[in-house]
This record gives sequence, structure tokens and C-alpha cells, in this order.
Amino acid sequence: MSEQPKYNPPDPILLTLFANRFMSVAEAMGRSLQQTAISTNIKERLDFSCALFAPDGDLVANAPFIPIHLGSMSFAVKYQMQLHGKTLKPGDVLMTNSPHAGGSHLPDITIISPVFDAKAEKIIFFTASRGHHADIGGILPGSMPPTSTTIFEEGANIHSFKIVNDGVFDHDGLVEYMVTKPAQYPGSSGCRNLRDVESDLKAQIAANHKGIQLIQQIVDDYGLETVQEYMYHIRANAESSVRNLLRDVAKRAGTNVLEAVDYLDDGSPICLKVEINEKDGSAVLDFEGTGCEIRGNLNSPISVVHSAVIYCMRAMLDMDIPLNAGCLVPITVKIPEGSLLSPSKTAAVCGGNVLTSQRIVDVVLKAFHACAASQGCTNNLTFGAGGKDKDGNNITGWGYYETIAGGSGAGPGWHGTSGVHTHITNTRIGDVEILERRYPVIVHQFGIREGSGGKGKWRGGDGVVRELEFLEPIQVSILSERRTRQPYGMEGGEPGALGRNTWVKQPRKPDGDMPDDPNAPLKSRKINIGGKATVFMGKGDRLLIETPGAGAWGKPEDEDGAHGHGCGHEHVRAWAPRGSLAEREAAQAAF
Repeated sequence: MSEQPKYNPPDPILLTLFANRFMSVAEAMGRSLQQTAISTNIKERLDFSCALFAPDGDLVANAPFIPIHLGSMSFAVKYQMQLHGKTLKPGDVLMTNSPHAGGSHLPDITIISPVFDAKAEKIIFFTASRGHHADIGGILPGSMPPTSTTIFEEGANIHSFKIVNDGVFDHDGLVEYMVTKPAQYPGSSGCRNLRDVESDLKAQIAANHKGIQLIQQIVDDYGLETVQEYMYHIRANAESSVRNLLRDVAKRAGTNVLEAVDYLDDGSPICLKVEINEKDGSAVLDFEGTGCEIRGNLNSPISVVHSAVIYCMRAMLDMDIPLNAGCLVPITVKIPEGSLLSPSKTAAVCGGNVLTSQRIVDVVLKAFHACAASQGCTNNLTFGAGGKDKDGNNITGWGYYETIAGGSGAGPGWHGTSGVHTHITNTRIGDVEILERRYPVIVHQFGIREGSGGKGKWRGGDGVVRELEFLEPIQVSILSERRTRQPYGMEGGEPGALGRNTWVKQPRKPDGDMPDDPNAPLKSRKINIGGKATVFMGKGDRLLIETPGAGAWGKPEDEDGAHGHGCGHEHVRAWAPRGSLAEREAAQAAF
């Protein structure tokens, strides 16, 4: 964080007021984006984030959106500031998605808008939104290819594009970046459904503009000096809270050195050593020993590593403060160059944002002895059509993308939750009715995977079962983890069950798997396709996805009657809507 002027101690009432006013700006941006977007991914699954940034690019406030977006968007804002310097003017809007320009993975496109003062002379804030777009080109529909080995296979890679210049939308430039350039690489296509992507990008631009209007209104109400003073106080409050957390962790652990290691399914280690300075409440998180860059897509950009760390710091705080840049001020993150957490510019990264980030969270929480592992996966399912035909022509098509829930980890005093998105995701899954209405698919099963959570004094949450039948021949891909290494338990708790992906294939004459006896009944066969696969499925084929359970806390023999027995959910007294999505729905109802 840059040098700040000296301010008087904050007024506690004004501090709370400004924290909520800043958060309300991000919330209003989010409502605008959801209401004006047209894609299932943004409108229904809510796979987007909106936030407010200081003039130096530091995160000031956000609404309860996607943690992996919020921690890394600051890197994108700062990159664009360095690139464009003082050349930005009112009416300019920037677009970027490159992992080496502060992005997470290519489908996450960030739109950044500067907020100027009343005289249009100085940037006083930035508003930004990041949305996951269902297709931005690449070798497979959905732009999340499980088999990608370079970033060029994953779609459009945009370091910086002024999508709006002095109030004028650049449609031709968008076509160049989204369709023409990605299709230049062998086997890759441009965006398969530019109409939907362009519409959603315009919704992001409109959401940013809503944020500009609201922040200017706050400045009009209180004056720029007061607004920026409390912007600083909010960040300083978060910094102080994290310093106190680190001191408390060292005191409870009886040591200022914490260590942990966990592994990806391919055996790549993610190692962490935490050294806490108890005097000033700072810490160094050193990932030395982590595996080298992977020939695959589980490489994680540096911005994603920081995002996972800031999420963990905020999650371990038992205080109601907005997640902002102050959470990282006491933290120094060291990442070995050339590791899978600091890959080269050409490395594939689409899985690093959604899978490796989960493992980073698992390792950080394990080092801090906070809770058992959650499912450690997002179970990324994509399918679609279109792209390059056999003659090399780009055919308009479509792509669908969803992440599937699993179990959350138990902790000292609570059971894990079953069938939820965990840690860095916080998205919805596609509603069955909308999925079946818009796409050639039938959902046969969607429910809790009973008994998949680890057993212990406090049980791990169960995963889910989701089975889909495809009504026409279609390319289907799954990108998942925790298929060979179980989510760990803590304090003697058992690990969660492994996930599994099964193709239920129907026999077909072209495939050579029809029975020899023409009168014999046709029987489907089950094929385990592994954690990362793409399959061209025929009409009537099904994909059965069983997501991982979560780890338990405490030895199973310590479980008593008060906590319930078996693999049921007796500990859940009554279901009630809660959490960030419920809060958002309540806010929308009152809007």
C-alpha cells in the first residue's frame, strides 16, 4: 500500500457508515450486472464480482461475490494503471483477462472504469467488474479445456484493450480480440457466441457506470477529503485486525513457525511455511518447495495465490469487516519463480484458478490449524458446440459452464456442510429448469452423496451426485481434482471420500460396441473417465459426477449422542436460507 497522509483517529460511527456505503456501491453494481446480463453464467449462476478500488489500485470494498475474483482484481487495476498512466480520461473503459496482467484465467474478463473528480482532472477511484464468460474461444467449447497445455489453447488472451474510448464502444476491436486473434492458433477457434459475450460485457460496463454515479454521490455528500480519509481508515482497520489475528495464532500454537503441505492429484506438492513476527503482528508466507510448472492447466497465476491468501485471512477473522487490501498489508508472500504458482507466460492456467486455488486454501488453513479440508474442487463441467469445422471455418455455436458443489470441512465445534460451494467459488449451480429449457440435456439426479463426508467427532460435509443425459451428440469436458487424493481430516478426523466421474455410454454400431447377438438387449456400460477428460458423447449418453466429501475434525470414537451418529444429517435442526447468496436475494427483494 502506498504512503498515506496522517489522519486523526476515525469516528467509529462514520467508519461503519462509510464501510457500508462503499459496500453498497459494489452491491448496486452487482444488481445492475445481474439484471442486465443475458448469459446463464452471469445472470443465473452469479459467476461475477464487482468492487471499488482506491486511486492506487488497492481494493477498498466489495459485496459478497467470488473470493478468487476479489483478491486478484487489484492486480489487474494496478497493471492497467502502469500501462496507461495519466492518459485515461472520462468515458474510457478498459478490458483485460490475461493472467499476466492481473487476471485469473481467460474466461474471467475484467472491465475497469476510472472515476474522476468533479473537474475531471484527477482519478479518485476505480470501479471494476469481473465476469466468467461461457466461451471466449480456444480448442473446446466452454473455454475450460481439461487437456490444454499452453495458454493459446484456452481462448482470447487480452492484456489491455480500451473497449470504450471517450464514450464510444469499439465493436470492431472486440471482434478482433475475441474472434480473429484466438482463431490464429492451430486447433483453436474464436469466440463461439460473440453476441452473448458482447451483451454481457456491455452489462459490465453499465454496472461500472452505476458505481461511478454512486461514488460521486458519496463524494458530493461528504467531500472528497473525508471520503478518502475513511477509505484509508477502513483499510487500516482490516490491517490491524489481521495483525491481531496473527499474534493470537502464534500464542495459541505455542510457536511462531507453522508448516503444511498438500498435493494435487498428479502428485505436485504445494508447500507452505509461515513465520509470524509476534511483535508487529506480521507474517511471511513462503511457498518454497512447491512443485515446478505443470505441463497442463493447473498452473496458478501469482494474483490467484494472493487472492487465496487474502481470502483465508479474512475467513479466519471473527469480525464484520469488508475484505480489502488492508488484509494483506501485514503479509509477505514469497513464491518460487518457475513453480506452478509462478508459471511462465505461455503456461496453461484455466484449472489453476478454480482447482489449484482450492488447494492453496487447504494448505493455508491446514498450516493455521483452522479446519479440515473441504472438497478441494469445483468440478468444472463444460459442454457445447461450434468452433472450427474440418475446413477451418469458424462456426457460431455456444458453450455452457457450471461448477458443482461438494462438502465443506468440519472444525473445532462444528460439522461440515453438505452440498455447498466452498471457499473461493461462492457461485450458484445452474437451475435444473433453466438448464433443461435452454440446452439439450436432462438432469436425472441431483442430490446429496450420502456418507461421503469424513467421520469424526465433527463430521465432514457430504458431496453431491449430479447425473446428466445429453439429447444430441456433444463435446463434454470435466476438469476436477480430489479424484486420487482425499480431502484431509484434522485431529484424528477421517478424510472425505474421493470424487468420481463416470461416462454411462450407450452402445452404437459406429463405435463397434454393439452385442454380437442382434436380438440381445442393449446394455449401457460405465467408464471412469478420470479427473480431467473431454469426451464426445452420443445421444442418450450420461455423465455421472460424484463430488468429493470433506474431512472431519476429531476422532470418530469421540463422537457422542449430542452430535448424532451415522452418515445422516441429524445435526441440522432446520434449514434456513443464509450466507451471502441469501443476503443478496434479500437485498434484491428490498431494492
